[in-house]
Amino acid sequence: MKRVLLVGAGEVGAKHLTALAGADGLTVAGIVDPAPRTELPDGIPSFAALRPALAVLKPDLVVVAAPPGAALAAARVAAADGAAVLVEKPATIVVTALAPRPEDGRIFVGFQPHFAPGLHDLLARPPAVERAVVRLAVRRDPPYFRGWRRTHAAAGGVLHQQAIHGLALALRLIPGDVESVSATAVHRRNLAETEDRITADLTLAGARSVHVDARVDHEGPPRHEVLLQLADGRRLHIRGRNLEAGLADPAAAPTHEQLRRQMYAAVLDAAKGRPAHPCLFPLSALRRPLEVIERVYRDANRVRAAHPAAA
Repeated sequence: MKRVLLVGAGEVGAKHLTALAGADGLTVAGIVDPAPRTELPDGIPSFAALRPALAVLKPDLVVVAAPPGAALAAARVAAADGAAVLVEKPATIVVTALAPRPEDGRIFVGFQPHFAPGLHDLLARPPAVERAVVRLAVRRDPPYFRGWRRTHAAAGGVLHQQAIHGLALALRLIPGDVESVSATAVHRRNLAETEDRITADLTLAGARSVHVDARVDHEGPPRHEVLLQLADGRRLHIRGRNLEAGLADPAAAPTHEQLRRQMYAAVLDAAKGRPAHPCLFPLSALRRPLEVIERVYRDANRVRAAHPAAA
């Protein structure tokens, strides 16, 4: 039985606890959080700091579900201690913090929708993609943007927190430098420093492109999807509430718990020296999407409107 240490007992940590509870061969050995915001399961030791938990528990896998300001440092401490580490996206919003460290090879970033049906083969043998369209439409109301989510410096924006699954996937499939960016960020509802909607058109080397339309003021059913236009004329549609249907029928999509369990197993396999699962997102591969996101926000035209956005 592999021992798992969970770092962070907030909204995301609660989701991991649910997934871990049903994972074969895994047991939650402890939880680290100085101020838990979710009810902790009975009988599981809790710690206020990471290093004492590592010393006592010697976990095989550390799942870091802390905010971006603390996540990367915690992941590196755990990896240096010898554990395999899974850290929730975006891990950090500071690109320079990703300067390589010896322990980084044991750290993977949590993009569970990348384990959706059909994406294994797509990432193992990437087709020639000419254009990707990333769409996100969800509802996040002002109370959601509290605490560390209130400032861009602590949380980033919609691209860091909401649309990164689709954008990171598109950028994995389309190589090359970004040659130009045209972006607009719209603020309407006083979401602290976070925009209601951001659109961006990225031109990459070789006349390839990525279009992003991400909004958190949507009134309808939530969705997050990626449409790929291939060089051979085919189109691939990755669908779901958060891409979880992949290339398959949305009615048969796996649950987020099932996708997370696949991710845990893949990280543990990679830590044993086995070939990395193609759907894993190594920490080193996070630098490119964060660089692109940073440029989008730097170049974006900011629009502040007086009326609520339409759905």
